[in-house]
Amino acid sequence: MVESPRLDASQGPSAAEESGESQPFGAPQAGSRQLFSTAAGQAGLEPGSMDRDALEQRFNRHFPDLARLFRSLYGTRPDIEEQLAALSLEIARSWKERPADLKKLDAGREGNSDWFQSNRMLGGVCYVDRYAADLEGVRARIPYFKELGLTYLHLMPLFLAPEPLSDGGYAVSSYREVNPKLGTMDQLRALAAELRANGISLVVDFIFNHTSNEHEWAQRAAAGDPRYSDYYWIFPDRAMPDAFEQNVREIFPEDHPGSFVQLPDGRWVWATFHTFQWDLNYSNPEVFRAMAGEMLFLANLGVDILRMDAVAFIWKQLGTPCESLPEAHTLLQAFNAVCRLAAPSLLFKSEAIVHPDEVALYIDPAECQLSYNPLQMALTWEALATRNVSLLAQALERRHNIAPGTSWVNYVRSHDDIGWTFADEDAAEFGINGFDHRRFLNSFYVNRFPGSFAHGVPFQDNPRTGDCRISGTTASLCGLEDGSAEAIRRILLTHSVAFSTGGVPLLYLGDEVGQLNDYDYSREVGHEADSRWVHRPQFPAEKYAKRLDPATPEGAVFAGLRRLTEVRAATPELAGTRLVPFSTKNAAVLGYQRPGEGTVVLALANFSDGPQVVSADTLSGFAAEALDLFSEEPVRIDEGLVLRPQDYAWLRVVPGDQATAG
Repeated sequence: MVESPRLDASQGPSAAEESGESQPFGAPQAGSRQLFSTAAGQAGLEPGSMDRDALEQRFNRHFPDLARLFRSLYGTRPDIEEQLAALSLEIARSWKERPADLKKLDAGREGNSDWFQSNRMLGGVCYVDRYAADLEGVRARIPYFKELGLTYLHLMPLFLAPEPLSDGGYAVSSYREVNPKLGTMDQLRALAAELRANGISLVVDFIFNHTSNEHEWAQRAAAGDPRYSDYYWIFPDRAMPDAFEQNVREIFPEDHPGSFVQLPDGRWVWATFHTFQWDLNYSNPEVFRAMAGEMLFLANLGVDILRMDAVAFIWKQLGTPCESLPEAHTLLQAFNAVCRLAAPSLLFKSEAIVHPDEVALYIDPAECQLSYNPLQMALTWEALATRNVSLLAQALERRHNIAPGTSWVNYVRSHDDIGWTFADEDAAEFGINGFDHRRFLNSFYVNRFPGSFAHGVPFQDNPRTGDCRISGTTASLCGLEDGSAEAIRRILLTHSVAFSTGGVPLLYLGDEVGQLNDYDYSREVGHEADSRWVHRPQFPAEKYAKRLDPATPEGAVFAGLRRLTEVRAATPELAGTRLVPFSTKNAAVLGYQRPGEGTVVLALANFSDGPQVVSADTLSGFAAEALDLFSEEPVRIDEGLVLRPQDYAWLRVVPGDQATAG
C-alpha cells in the first residue's frame, strides 16, 4: 500500500555516469551485452539464430535509450538493476513469441518508416457492436472498407469492461480478453490478419492511465494485497489525497468530487475520471513492466497502432497539477523504446485534449508518431459557425508543422464531444474574448443562436460556469436534418480540410453516408447521462443502401468523400504533413499550400454562404494557369478566382519564379 507520496521521478544516473565514461547517445552501455545475453538465453533464443541476431542488433541500437529512460524514472530504487533485467527478459520472451508474419512486417516497415504518411492513407473508426454487431460482422465489412478506400481501422475499446458502467469501454477489466458480446481473442487475432492482408492497419485503444476497478489487479488491491495495492495510488486516510487535490483539477465533478474515491475498507484510491476507473501508479516499476507486457501482447496479436489514452495524466507528483509532467513524456519514450526492441513496427497515437502548445509536445518519433489534431477539428467548426477563417488559418500557420517522421490524424468528428480547445491568447489577437466566444459557439451548435443551422446536443452543460461541450454527428451539426444542399456542401467542405492539410484523414464510420443524431440514445441503459451517444448511432443500414444513388443526400455525401479520397491518393503533394501558409486576403476563404517537387497544391475553402473572390493580385505569385485536381481541367487564375458558397478547390500550381525560369 502507498503510505507516502511518489513525489519523484528523480533523474537517476545513466550507465555512462555510473561508470565514469562519457558515451555518445545511443552507444551500447556497460553491462547491456551481458543483460542481452542473459535475457536471450533465458527466453530460449538460440545462439546464431536469425531471431536472436535480429534482437541483438536492435538491442545494441535501442537498449541504451531504454536503460537511460528507465533509470531516469526509477534510478533511486535499490532494485533498479533487477527491474531492468526483468524488463529485458520480458522483451526477449515477447520477441521470441512474435509471429513470423509480424516479424516480416517489422522488417519491411523498418525500411519504410514513413509508410503512415502516404497520401493513400485513410482512416475509419467505429464501435464494433454499434457498427457491425461483433468482430465477425467487422470481418464481413472488409469488402466495403476497401470500396471506401480505408487503410486504417480504429476499433473503439473492445476489451472486457464492466457493464453498464464501462465509460464506453474505457474502463478495462482485462487487456487480454475481448468483451464476450463482441467475440473472442482468437477472432480478433484472425481479424487483424485479414485486415492486414487487405492493406488495412488495425488500431485499438491502449487505456494505460487506469484500469477498471474490476481488473484482477484492482480486485487484489481492494482485498488488501500489498503488492497490488502498490499498483494504484491508495492511501490509508485523507492526508495525502487532500495534499494532492490542492493542485489537481476535477475532471468529472458530477461523478465524484476531487480525484479520489473511498474504498469499503476506508482507504482512498486515485480515480481521475470515474469512480470505477483507478489510476495506475507508474512510480512503481512493476506497473511499467506489467503494462509493457500488455502492450506487447497486443502488438503480437497483430495491432499496428495503439491509441494512447489520456496521456497527459499518467504521472503524478505532489505540488503539481499532475498533468503533462515531464515524466509523462519519459514514460511514453520508455514504452516506445520497449516496442522498438520487441515490436518495431508498432506505432503510438497520442490523445491529449490539452492546450494546443501541450498537444505538440507528445508528437515525436521517439514518443507518439501520430497524434489527433483536436485544434484543427474545433476551429473547422468555429469557422463554419462564424464564416470567418482567421483562427483556423492562424492555427495552420503556427501549430500545424510537426517533427519529421510524425503525422497528424485529422478528423471532422470523432466518438467524443467537441471542446473549444483554442488558446485564449490566440483569439485575443483578433479581438476575440475566449470565454464569450466559447459561449457563442456552444449556443450556435445546440441551435440556441438565431440563424443557426446546427442540431447539436450539449454535453456537460453547466449554466453556472458557462462550461459546455458539443455532441452531434457531422451531418446533424452541418444541418442535414433538413436535407438541404447547403448542409451537404458543409459536410464536404469540412472534410476537404481534413483530407488536404496533411496527415491521416479519419472518418467516424457512418458519417460518409450522412448519418444523423440518434435522439433515442437515452433509452439505452448506461447511456442516459451521456449525450455523446447521440452521435454514436447504430449502423444506419438504410443510409448505406442509398450510398450509390447521387440523387439522395446519402449518395451525394458518399460520392463527394470518395472523390476526395481518389484525388488525394493521386496527388503526391498531399503526402506527409508539411504545410505552407497562404493568405487569401479574404476572411471567408481559407488557403494553404502543400509543396511538391516543382509544383504546389494550393487548397482553398470558402466558409461563407455566398460566392467569394480570391483576387488576381493575391494569386500573382503563381503561373497564370493552374490544374483543377477535381475537374482535371486547366483553369486561369491570373484574373482571380471565384469560389461558390461552401465550395473548395485543390489547384496544382507552379510558383511564378519557377514558371518564369521554365
